[in-house]
Amino acid sequence: MAGEDRAVKLRIDHVKKEYQSRNGIMRALDDVSLDIHENEFVCVVGPSGCGKSTLLNIIAGLLQPSEGEVFLDGTPIQGTGRERGVVFQQYALFPWLTVMDNVLFGLNLKKVPEKEAREIALKYIRSVGLEDFIDAYPKELSGGMKQRVAIARAYAVNPEVLLLDEPFGALDAQTRAQLQSELLEMWEQDKKTCFFITHDVDEAIILAQRVIIMSARPGRIKKIVNIDIPYPRTQETKSTKRFLELKAEIWNQVYQEYMEVRK
Repeated sequence: MAGEDRAVKLRIDHVKKEYQSRNGIMRALDDVSLDIHENEFVCVVGPSGCGKSTLLNIIAGLLQPSEGEVFLDGTPIQGTGRERGVVFQQYALFPWLTVMDNVLFGLNLKKVPEKEAREIALKYIRSVGLEDFIDAYPKELSGGMKQRVAIARAYAVNPEVLLLDEPFGALDAQTRAQLQSELLEMWEQDKKTCFFITHDVDEAIILAQRVIIMSARPGRIKKIVNIDIPYPRTQETKSTKRFLELKAEIWNQVYQEYMEVRK
């Protein structure tokens, strides 16, 4: 299994999450347990409303579980922290800041010396191909460029864990494929522990070492699929026999859960 010989970085231990709704108690997550290892890339797929984003927000410290705990390096997560970087689908850039200043934002919070901070920011701006746009504002950027800035900003503060909530979901297919390739290159260089949510089975297989399939609400782990395709992976990988076999296996499981939602 991917990561089994490495230390556990994140431990999700019997996590439940319930909300009060007009119709009573709604359970979003039910008894979710999962170990994610150091430097592992994990993708989570499942139907809308299965609790994927809720689980990510609990790991990020933005939500508290109703029961259970999440541990980072053996320490319970009690709130947000700089050791966890988050990238959302909605870009979440500061519109009044340039590309450079958006990427510098977290480094300034960490009180990194100015010269060093600019060197770090420029390194990651270059890594996402935006060195010609360092003085541009978000309104002057395409959706794909905005998401590149968000990824550069997350990487710049050197988090131990990167949490990505459908970061490419709003992008066109070509831009999405390009950003998948860029993210893979960055991960292969820095080997961050990545927890990536997506609705796209192709995206999950091209990126992940393991794909976690969630059941329909309440969200549980239905199945874990090891992706035994070696890195480096490219967009051409999507046409290989093994990729198509894994896609059929995962999609069959996900489709069953989609049908459960529609009942």
